[in-house]
Amino acid sequence: MVTKVKCPTCQTEIEWGPQSPFRPFCSKRCQLIDLGEWADEQKRIPGEINPDLLPDPEQGDPWQ
Repeated sequence: MVTKVKCPTCQTEIEWGPQSPFRPFCSKRCQLIDLGEWADEQKRIPGEINPDLLPDPEQGDPWQ
């Protein structure tokens, strides 16, 4: 039996297996679209912010 799933980005039906290297996505393009949505925070996992994981304001911006 072959399992088929829908691409989360474009809803194209694909077979779940080694012949679909980007599964659950149908292509690299759809995979990158999804990654970009997460990076832009258009998608997020709901939950409360843990203040222990936030940067310490006294130490300045860690990204500079």
